[in-house]
Amino acid sequence: MKRIFLCVFVSLCSLCIHAQQLSSPDGKYTIAVDGMTYCITYNNKVLIEKSQLGIDIDNRLFESALAVPRGAYKNWCADLELKGEERSSVDTTWIPLYGENGSIRDHYNQLVLHYEKGSNGQGTVSEGYDKRKYYAMDIIVRAYNEGIAFRYHFPETANSLFLHITGEQTSFSFPDGTIAWYEEWAQGPYDKRPLKGEWFESERPLLLQLPTGEYAVLLEAQMKDYTRGKFRLKKDNELQVALYDCADIISPYDTPWRVIMAGERAVDLINHKDLVLNLNAPAEELSTPLHTGRGWGWVSPGKAFRSGKLTKEGIMKSIDYCKEFGFDYVELDAGWYGPEGKVSSDATKVADTRDFTMPEICAYAKNKGVGVWVYVNQRALYRQLDEILPLYHQWGISGIKFGFVQIGNQQWTTWLHDAVEKCAKYQIMVDIHDEYRPTGLSRSYPHLLTQEGIMGNEEMPDATHNVTLPFTRYLCGPGDYTLCYFNSRVKNTKGHQLAMAAVYYSPLQFYFWYDNPYVDKGETELQFWKDCPTVFDESIALDGIPGEYIVQARRSGQDWFVGAMTNTEGRSITIPTDFLPKGKYAVEIYNDDPSLNTRTKVKSEKITLKSPGKSITLQLQPSGGAALHFKPIAK
Repeated sequence: MKRIFLCVFVSLCSLCIHAQQLSSPDGKYTIAVDGMTYCITYNNKVLIEKSQLGIDIDNRLFESALAVPRGAYKNWCADLELKGEERSSVDTTWIPLYGENGSIRDHYNQLVLHYEKGSNGQGTVSEGYDKRKYYAMDIIVRAYNEGIAFRYHFPETANSLFLHITGEQTSFSFPDGTIAWYEEWAQGPYDKRPLKGEWFESERPLLLQLPTGEYAVLLEAQMKDYTRGKFRLKKDNELQVALYDCADIISPYDTPWRVIMAGERAVDLINHKDLVLNLNAPAEELSTPLHTGRGWGWVSPGKAFRSGKLTKEGIMKSIDYCKEFGFDYVELDAGWYGPEGKVSSDATKVADTRDFTMPEICAYAKNKGVGVWVYVNQRALYRQLDEILPLYHQWGISGIKFGFVQIGNQQWTTWLHDAVEKCAKYQIMVDIHDEYRPTGLSRSYPHLLTQEGIMGNEEMPDATHNVTLPFTRYLCGPGDYTLCYFNSRVKNTKGHQLAMAAVYYSPLQFYFWYDNPYVDKGETELQFWKDCPTVFDESIALDGIPGEYIVQARRSGQDWFVGAMTNTEGRSITIPTDFLPKGKYAVEIYNDDPSLNTRTKVKSEKITLKSPGKSITLQLQPSGGAALHFKPIAK
């Protein structure tokens, strides 16, 4: 087999010097795999120093059943030998049903390394056994212009190989001085800390900054029927994948992708996050009688309002408000079918203590052009899913918000995604709440519009947290932050909250969380929430630093929407206009102005500008923000 010498700056650290090498199409990324170790360079600088690959397997029960020599499966990777490789390249473009961009390029070079058990070490196989039946594993590596991804593949075998996976050896060794944005749980706060000292396990995506100034992020993609991975500190400067639990698989099988992205600027990571979608499978054609001729056409992103009062009068008033403000959906949250935590609560009917029926609510909403979402706790979903789905379709329910789902282990991960699949059969969209974090599966399940897994306005975080989220949580997919505006517990300005509609991506976006219908009094700046859609044709992160500020631009048709948010410190920001196509624009600017004697203290200003032309400079208040709407002026 041909060996390739990887020539990089060896003086920077200890690298793999004899390895199978793969570079991204633009040559910026290079990964070198040598046995069960690898290293990565980015722009000719060390990104990942020599690190481990591999899977931990313990198949003692299986070995006994097959009379395979005891210990043959333990330490699976101890003596794997490279037996061959395959190389390929892909360059295609696909059109998502909806998203942050109207088209997505999928361009990568791929290397598949074929390993088999060797004849030495703890993996020795007794004479008479065919190693290829039991001891094959591939490592699939992809190099994109946006980052590097790899996964483990167990190929099909004659006996449908069963494997009990107890952990991963996968590690990521960074240069000394690297800083991480540590977060222990999906709805937790972020803490900047070095890769040493006190660590438990950090969530993914995990944002890091190298001592040379570049940013990097570790992600997980296509985690559908495995066990969730986080990152623990193996030793100083080296992180290791920490699985929530064991996983039982049958070949052929692919583990989730481990993903590394880097950027000279932190916003490069935001602009490259479609990589996570590219690592997931396309949506399959729907062939059930409900979908004849429609395919996925029933999936409809939009804006939503929660009805805080679960009475007939309260819900219908909320529906009227949705119609007036321009919201697409009303949501009935926990309690409509009884206490969500009680087994006795029946999600097939409205609780006896309520004064409405679901068919009458759905009929009233349909007449107003408004869809209905309902909250259902996993306790009821687990017991009643097959019963409620056809019933909800009959009622005319648009979507279900899954509540308090179990996450982490393989059993509940598989159950959850099977439940999402079942919803598609009945044309019911999904929003998953609580600790679930996306891994790009909305490409495979377009009706999975959004999910929580975020410290949003249910916890009322401060502005520093809010301007960390675009560089962390939002890199892996949509986040249901539940935007507030008038609630007295909000720690940030109205301009800050207003800008979230452009900065935070969620195809199902909730507005005025905790507020009642008609809470607004016709405030001029709320026109931005009315105008800004929830899905876009193009998205560009213009500028920002994690935990300091963010400037995000999004296009819908010919209109551009820009959101700018700062942390707890006030700052002057400059918004370039070179992202705009050439032409003349009318710009509506909404920015905080403490001097105003109004309820919201947001100033509305209109200007005109030409592109290319001068930048727009704004002064953001502490914990503040600004929202801008660019409309082309016809010649």
